[in-house]
Amino acid sequence: MNGVNMSVMTKEQVVGKLFVDKKNYPYGFARSGDFSISESKLLQSTGGLFAALVDGHITPENDEEQSYLESALGHREPATPQERVWLKYQRRINRPKAASIYGSQKPILEDGDDGSDTTISDNSDLDVDISD
Repeated sequence: MNGVNMSVMTKEQVVGKLFVDKKNYPYGFARSGDFSISESKLLQSTGGLFAALVDGHITPENDEEQSYLESALGHREPATPQERVWLKYQRRINRPKAASIYGSQKPILEDGDDGSDTTISDNSDLDVDISD
């Protein structure tokens, strides 16, 4: 090609479509339980702009977009609802994954202990009267 960076998008390409995250929110933001309806709408309408700014696909064209970028990168506190919902989205998708409640293997204990400690109480000697 003639030296044009093909990974750079135009702002119109980014803003013209709704932001979706099929990987983390396959049924949409509104149905996830993580976001209110208004937050979902904000995220769908401005999420693509935030993602493109953070990923470097577009450069900020005005003070508002520069503020979005600074907030998204953690250089300042979020000041607008759009900035707050973007940071909430980032916290949700980057939270630690919950481990299985069943576990995957027996924990390794120190000193060859087999885990059969008899000092652990299972509270089976408690008297509970549920006939109230």
